[in-house]
Amino acid sequence: MRATGLLRLAVVLITLFTTWMLTRTYFETYLKSDQLKHVFDFAPKEIAATRAPAKKCGIEKQCPENYYAFRIISGAANVVGPSMCFEDKIIMSSVKNNIGRGLNIALLNGATGEVIKTGFFDMYSGDIKLLLKFLEDIQDGTLVLLATFDDPATKLNDEARKIFTDMGSSFSSKLKFRDNWIFVGGKGLKSKSPFEEHLKNEKETNKYDGWPEVLEMEGCIPRKLG
Repeated sequence: MRATGLLRLAVVLITLFTTWMLTRTYFETYLKSDQLKHVFDFAPKEIAATRAPAKKCGIEKQCPENYYAFRIISGAANVVGPSMCFEDKIIMSSVKNNIGRGLNIALLNGATGEVIKTGFFDMYSGDIKLLLKFLEDIQDGTLVLLATFDDPATKLNDEARKIFTDMGSSFSSKLKFRDNWIFVGGKGLKSKSPFEEHLKNEKETNKYDGWPEVLEMEGCIPRKLG
């Protein structure tokens, strides 16, 4: 009987000791986790404050205030169409189903960045009058983004070329059959645009069979103020 009593007492003592240890461990863990909670409450805010802003359109640099970010990619031969991104929004692409062979043009409000309208004009077998009407209706202060696809020049006449020149283009007067051309200009621009690239269709240098390689351009366009 005495042995049984001692055994029962030992079980009780072990149970009490185990309960005490578990309770102590719980409170120590709770206090530590509570302290960590306060630390991590502030960590996301500190990280958010130091994280660099996302770069619009995936361009390499962050545009300053009152500048628009853009990226333009020309068409690849007569297979893959061009695309245009403006302020992190795709405004022309094959996915949006608003591109075609020839000249692909987007008009945007220079003060607000709002897309006014887009259009594509077949310069191989299309009607040049459609392009001229589109260009003649452009108002001062409008940004003009352009990318070519396949052939941009067969139907492009002197009148249309001059309009692009007046918008700041340096290459519109030289554009020839299947050349590649990307351009950002504006109605009322009083100087040559810094945003323009041109690649000639030349057998010796063409990347594709009968077409030059793709052109890509990105940058920051100053907002029209006042």
